[in-house]
Amino acid sequence: MVDRVQLQGKTVVVTGATTGVGRGVAWEVARAGASVVVAARRRHELEELVARIAAAGGTALAVPTDVSDRAAVDRLASAAASRFGGIDVWVNNVGIGAVGPFWEVPVDDHARVIDVNVNGMIYGAHAALRQFRAQVGGGVLINLGSVESVAPLAYQASYAASKAAVTAFGRTLRQELLLSGDHRRIQVSTILPWALDTPFWNRSANRTGHSLRMAAMSSPRPVVDAIVRACVRPRPWRPVGAKARLALFAARLAPGAVDRMSARIVGIETPLGEPAPHTPGAIHEPTVTRATVTGGVRARMRRENRSGLLRLLGM
Repeated sequence: MVDRVQLQGKTVVVTGATTGVGRGVAWEVARAGASVVVAARRRHELEELVARIAAAGGTALAVPTDVSDRAAVDRLASAAASRFGGIDVWVNNVGIGAVGPFWEVPVDDHARVIDVNVNGMIYGAHAALRQFRAQVGGGVLINLGSVESVAPLAYQASYAASKAAVTAFGRTLRQELLLSGDHRRIQVSTILPWALDTPFWNRSANRTGHSLRMAAMSSPRPVVDAIVRACVRPRPWRPVGAKARLALFAARLAPGAVDRMSARIVGIETPLGEPAPHTPGAIHEPTVTRATVTGGVRARMRRENRSGLLRLLGM
């Protein structure tokens, strides 16, 4: 974790802050002494997080925001700059999913994934970079990508496509900052995690017929730590953990083999999930879920694995 002094007095905007990685990042940067502006669709959960941060001695502001609404994102940036005099870091923690065979997932669900994950990223980056260029100190833009930008998975077509866009987007922005001469005071970092045990899996649209799961799922904690480090020591490209680094290396070395292996993993994992109805999840409208960093998916997977073994043994 970064030294507390490195973040003290800075202003950090975190989108997608009610659950998962965003919630973890908001809490940690506030603990490190930054003023944090938390944004997501659910007002009550945002206000609860702000109250928790304040009770621990931190400073936070809640701004309910749907990142696919450009005007709402502009209001978020204005509220942060007005309250704290500027923005030092903007964390584009944007990611929803629609899981299932591409042709069985309603096209409106795919379109919503692209609208949030790509347009939401663009709106946030546009607001942040305009603010950074207007202020003396510049700033850091952090975009949450995924190893699926390079090593995509079956049943996650629109999600993988959106994360590939995030990776290309970050590279392009760095080129443009180089051309403008702003590259020394404005940094863009793309974070690339492996599949994480967060509420993402419980809130995604699901057309698989089973509860969502993925092999070798990781804790969100190292990704939270990586984003907090990137606030003060940004790198252009930061895969998080050995599994993410190995997946990216293998996808470049032997893409065909990785595609076949990934399809096989999804084909094995999906039927192990408990039977589940088709659902749009929370991608179109917020749903009432626990505001937590972790999703409890690995614990559920262990129960499902035991049940599957017992079925195979005829018990």
